[in-house]
Amino acid sequence: MAGATFLSTVQAPAMLGARGVAASPSVSSPAARRHAHIQVSCKGNVEGIEAAGHEERLRFRRRDFIGGCVGTAIGLEMVEGSTKFTGAATAADLIERRQRSEFQSSIKDTLYTAIKAKPELVPSLLTLALNDAITYDKATKTGGANGSIRLEISRPENSGLSAALDLLVEAKKEIDSKSKGGPISFADLIQFSAQSALKRSFLDAAIAKCGGNEEKGRTLYSAYGSNGQWGLFDKTFGRTDAQESDPEGRVPDWSKASVQEMKDRFVAVGLGPRQLAVMSAFLGPDQAATEERLIADPDCRPWVEKYQRSRETVSRTDYEVDLITTLTKLSSLGQKINYEAYTYPKPKIDLGKLKL
Repeated sequence: MAGATFLSTVQAPAMLGARGVAASPSVSSPAARRHAHIQVSCKGNVEGIEAAGHEERLRFRRRDFIGGCVGTAIGLEMVEGSTKFTGAATAADLIERRQRSEFQSSIKDTLYTAIKAKPELVPSLLTLALNDAITYDKATKTGGANGSIRLEISRPENSGLSAALDLLVEAKKEIDSKSKGGPISFADLIQFSAQSALKRSFLDAAIAKCGGNEEKGRTLYSAYGSNGQWGLFDKTFGRTDAQESDPEGRVPDWSKASVQEMKDRFVAVGLGPRQLAVMSAFLGPDQAATEERLIADPDCRPWVEKYQRSRETVSRTDYEVDLITTLTKLSSLGQKINYEAYTYPKPKIDLGKLKL
């Protein structure tokens, strides 16, 4: 559905009469043509009208015009009743987007609460997401962020991650109990838990910069933080769970692997030293120790130093934005996203109750 926009349903009127009624509407969408006999009243705030001045030109503020007319445009599309993408966002599209957005908000709320209660699991949640996704094999198009790590938790490279998985299993029960569009996949849950863990670490860093004052830290993060950079990640929502384990040998034991082995694995999935450096927090519980190893490598050194300097700044922009970008790419490996996942049947529209 790429390219569809909310306002693409709104057609520009050819002329408005004195009361804002379409006197000679220009209708170009299929739904609008079929219902061209309907007179549409766009109720906005009207300025400068005298009691006897109905012939004056009406001046609409842009947001008032949109606010009054958008419901009408959507209403016509609802009458149409089509859920197929036709180049413009239909009412059904908008309803499904809202359903997915509401479900995603519920997921994030649950994960936020779960992680706040057990902040010590943040490093393990990050590694869990990395190890699930980095099984991707470009040659065979297998593996990737498919939730298979739940079936691979006993492997040596996943040692110490059981508590993080247990936390997600419990969170999933709560999330599923609130879902109207089916259970969340582990594939989605694992990646969104990494997002929540990162947001938690970003907020904690902002609070630390404010001397431990949580209120000031939240204000700092809201003003300068990277919270607005998650748009593409949030759209990548609708992963499908694998029903069997991915092949062994694709994920290094990060605590024992050489830096060259780490680089090789990242390169194999389309990443490189820069992404390896920015994901140092995903490679074990001690980020400083991991970076000490990476900085000895000439390919990784400039990137490790860059991100260390960035973390010392107020905004931490380079570090946080590059980390979000890398996680977004990593979390989409091997997946064909179902953009209708977690939606549910729309209520039927009673045309007799439509107010146009």
